[in-house]
Amino acid sequence: MIKREIEQKLREYSSQFPVVLINGPRQSGKTTLCQTVFKHKPYVLLETPDILAYANTDPRGFLKDYPDGAILDEIQKAPDLLSYIMEIVDKRKQHGLYVLTGSQNILLLKTVKQSLAGRVGILDLLPLSIYELPDGSRNDHKNLIFNGGYPKIWSENLNPTNILRAYTRTYLDRDIKDIIDIRNLTTFQAFLKGCASRTGTELNLTSIGNDTGVSHTTIKEWLSVLQITNAVYLLPSYRDNRNKALIKTPKVYFYDTGLACYLLGILSKQVLSRDPLYGKLFENLVISEVLKYFYNRGLDAPISFYREKRGYEIDLIIEINRELILVEIKSGMTFTPDWIKNLEMFHTRTRKPVGNRFVLYGGDEIHTIRDIKVLPFKEIRQIFKGV
Repeated sequence: MIKREIEQKLREYSSQFPVVLINGPRQSGKTTLCQTVFKHKPYVLLETPDILAYANTDPRGFLKDYPDGAILDEIQKAPDLLSYIMEIVDKRKQHGLYVLTGSQNILLLKTVKQSLAGRVGILDLLPLSIYELPDGSRNDHKNLIFNGGYPKIWSENLNPTNILRAYTRTYLDRDIKDIIDIRNLTTFQAFLKGCASRTGTELNLTSIGNDTGVSHTTIKEWLSVLQITNAVYLLPSYRDNRNKALIKTPKVYFYDTGLACYLLGILSKQVLSRDPLYGKLFENLVISEVLKYFYNRGLDAPISFYREKRGYEIDLIIEINRELILVEIKSGMTFTPDWIKNLEMFHTRTRKPVGNRFVLYGGDEIHTIRDIKVLPFKEIRQIFKGV
């Protein structure tokens, strides 16, 4: 097993809450993590038809079969179980009794909050961080973009195109059909590809709808499904009520760059280097890595981007302890002074204190220009030093 950074926080939560929920994309490693950390607990997959039928028709009898708790995988398949789990944990008053996993986000969390408010610790497990990969892997960011972070690709050294093709089919046949009734999966797949082609750009529902041939309302509904199933992340714009010139539309990113590459038809690392979206995919790699840093520590990600209507922008803002960390993201390998221009001007745009400023780029050298650090992508964790 690839050791996961979130393991420490998972153990901590199991000692503080009667129920722990691990939410995340399908095949992100939730099952393997739970079975490794909680070896003594019985494991139950609620996608198995007979087990699911038993859990839904006789929830008390089902839970009685596991008097010392269990790992209940894909809990969104049997949401009614949650009320009965609440009853049990209130009587037992025991930490770490149940470990739940789910591959649906918003719908699942809504159900959990209603049934297990104050009784559940919630963690989000994304595909592998570059700091969970073998030594040396993070030196090749193009390979990281193309492969993505799904554990099976790395642990078994598999062809990412083959795995992500199968993943997409499973995602469409299981997760999507569980949430909404889509009669034409081909159209939905075209929508997925349309989102991938807009990686790192501001969300435009009308444009996607025009390309896909469905209404603005349908596109909005489908986008919410991508969020629920942990496929797409919408990076919010920076909020400042005093600045009316700010763009308010979020940017579209995929939680996994390998999936975005597959949907774009990028079939090799060599093709990636020549693709017109390479810069946006590099940007996506940075955003997803920052998300993993926070999620693996049980934290919400306090991140946004800054863009004014007249074009001035900062790619990434991280707000910690009421101070802003500014990050520009450049896929190029050769530093140019233009990269730091917006970072130097930002203090005129906000009253909030600005802390460290960085450029993350595709090269190999570390530079310091005045007080701005220019870092290779592999050194991304340096932006959190001193936080």
